[in-house]
Amino acid sequence: MKNIIYKVAFLTLVGTVTLSCENEMESIPNDRLTIDNFYTSEGDFRKGVDYAYDAFKVSGYYQNDQNQLIVPDILSDNLIQNPEGRRSNNSAYVFDIFAGISSVTSVYGAGYAVASRANIVLSKLGNLPAGSFRDNIEAEAKGIRAIAHFDIVRRFSKIPTQSADAGASMGIAYIESFDPYIKATRDLTVNQVYDKIIADLTFAEQKISQTATVGRLTKAAIQGMLSRVYLYKGDYDNVILWGQKSLASSGSVGSIANFKNIWNDTSSDGVLFKILNSSVENVKTGSCYNQTVAGEIKSEYVVDFDFYKKFKDTDIRKSAYIQTSKFTGKNYNNVIKHRQATGKPIEAVDVKYLRSSEVLLNVAEAMFKKGDQIGALSLLNKLRKERYSDFVTGSESGVELLDAILLERRLELAFETDRFFTLKRLGMSIQRSNFGPQADGSGNPASVKNLDAGSYKWQLPIPQSAIDINPGIKQNPGYN
Repeated sequence: MKNIIYKVAFLTLVGTVTLSCENEMESIPNDRLTIDNFYTSEGDFRKGVDYAYDAFKVSGYYQNDQNQLIVPDILSDNLIQNPEGRRSNNSAYVFDIFAGISSVTSVYGAGYAVASRANIVLSKLGNLPAGSFRDNIEAEAKGIRAIAHFDIVRRFSKIPTQSADAGASMGIAYIESFDPYIKATRDLTVNQVYDKIIADLTFAEQKISQTATVGRLTKAAIQGMLSRVYLYKGDYDNVILWGQKSLASSGSVGSIANFKNIWNDTSSDGVLFKILNSSVENVKTGSCYNQTVAGEIKSEYVVDFDFYKKFKDTDIRKSAYIQTSKFTGKNYNNVIKHRQATGKPIEAVDVKYLRSSEVLLNVAEAMFKKGDQIGALSLLNKLRKERYSDFVTGSESGVELLDAILLERRLELAFETDRFFTLKRLGMSIQRSNFGPQADGSGNPASVKNLDAGSYKWQLPIPQSAIDINPGIKQNPGYN
């Protein structure tokens, strides 16, 4: 009976589930042990936390057409729809955003599913003796919970730096315990949600001892995550503090010699945290961008030509991220960043959730905002040295320096979910180009080119199914 209650309660909590209803929160993968008779040994807890990591790989996060490796770029100005594709995610692309569109609402259910797995582990901590192992398990679980809530809040609520009223606006439910009877509400403000995320991450940073793999959280990864969260919050002193700590222990941004190998999963140089994939799981993380048809790349979306031109030929990222090739006789600039796996199906690449290069760019932007242009330029040059084969030390200052930092951010984190949120947190409008989808910019341009900075659509809609099941979850303004 208790297992049934757990399942129903989760449906009540978030109103949507993207995992198997039979197995969700009831068993560890590959066995049938329920949580009533599990979590009695260190091995059980290790499996439980790894089960929470696994939840990032489900549909709604990094699988299939709802894959979040593409949706934020579709919503911004990095991509243009390819008429040769299936028109997947078309509603998101034309900003016809509504509460029933799965690609923009899927992280709501998927994120709470991740958090629930972490909370189950936390609810059983009393079964472990005090000590470093228990501290590390608690740290990892709280770190996972924080990341899941962060991914929800940046999509479905305002970002603190987005506008003057953002911090006091409606946040999300922050679920800190596994309670079968809880009904979520959105009583917290955005600032209060961010404070809870930061509290979980700072606890994790203090207690974590995990160092084994980039497939699990480490101290450097949590420090880097804190730099990201504080950047969204606009607390630039703490961006610098935590970002520098992360870079002090994991300072490589991925050398120019290793950079291409990061994307075929033969190197983790500069990767702080990634979602591991395997041949057995074969989560097709790259299929949201394109598929192989008769030996050719058939892309759903291709690189906008105006953006493509910003990649210099001497930039290692150009060939690592993009391949120009023909499909049905026409040339397209295809995104290959997530379809280069070695030793497993090419689309089953690991998801690079956080890299040191982003942390460096976070710190550089924060230093600029705090008036330390020398420090910001030094970090920017450190990154550019590892990206351009003809690197020459830059000397920008003032607005030109900020523009250079933001350009490198766009180039570095292209097709990694960043662009939509960068524009959102900076309070900028989306302005797409007048170019068409073909490799030389020819063809029909995007039919919808703009999204004003003041549009309610920057806050994605809560899934209607969640509200139908739990009326205590308020819908975002603007959605009927």
